[in-house]
Amino acid sequence: MTSEAATPAEEEYLQTLFWLFEAGLPMTAANLSRAMQLSAPTVHEMLGRLERDGYVVRNAERTIEFTTDGRQDAERIVGRHRMIERFLTDVVGVPWDDVHEEAEHLEHAMTPRFEEYVRSAVGDAKTCPHGHPIRVGERIDGVPLADCEPGARVMILRLENEAEDLLHYLKGAGIEPGMEGEIVANDGELVSVRSGDQLASITASVAETVSVIADPSPPPRIALPEQLVLGRERYGR
Repeated sequence: MTSEAATPAEEEYLQTLFWLFEAGLPMTAANLSRAMQLSAPTVHEMLGRLERDGYVVRNAERTIEFTTDGRQDAERIVGRHRMIERFLTDVVGVPWDDVHEEAEHLEHAMTPRFEEYVRSAVGDAKTCPHGHPIRVGERIDGVPLADCEPGARVMILRLENEAEDLLHYLKGAGIEPGMEGEIVANDGELVSVRSGDQLASITASVAETVSVIADPSPPPRIALPEQLVLGRERYGR
């Protein structure tokens, strides 16, 4: 059984572990260290705390797995974070490319009473401003924008990496969740999408982090390669 409540530090780790899990990346100490840009000893120490408090277990291969209670807590924490992002964007007016880090600061100070207000204010919103489901079990499978061929019709599902500098880049390029358009170029270095009279072009490495529904669709593939680190401060989640 987990302890009564995770500390803010434990919540940060549970969020990042769930991001790795949801993105299809191995839940290992090495990936966690890179994702949070923390040293291996620091991550090892916190994993020991998470294991002691009943949130995770580590198998013989040292892969991290959620306990049943740990998985439930991680889903609750992640869903709350995404709900706050939606609230900050839709109600407060924070730009969607700034909202991730603002939600990080707010979520640890939120009282249960204020959380209920936020939940009521966002109503039946299904996703955060970056396209991730607030109810984490409702994630829609997509394919990487980087894999789509010219002529394909696409609809942007979500931005897999929420590192703030990456979100600024995507917004500046004109890429955002819900956008529909046609791939007009993909030469392995740049991917260009035309939506109405707007042309959005991003690097192929960034297009790896954008999940889409496409017609025709390339084969399914994990949208975020293990080696891809784009944020200056965070790997993203």
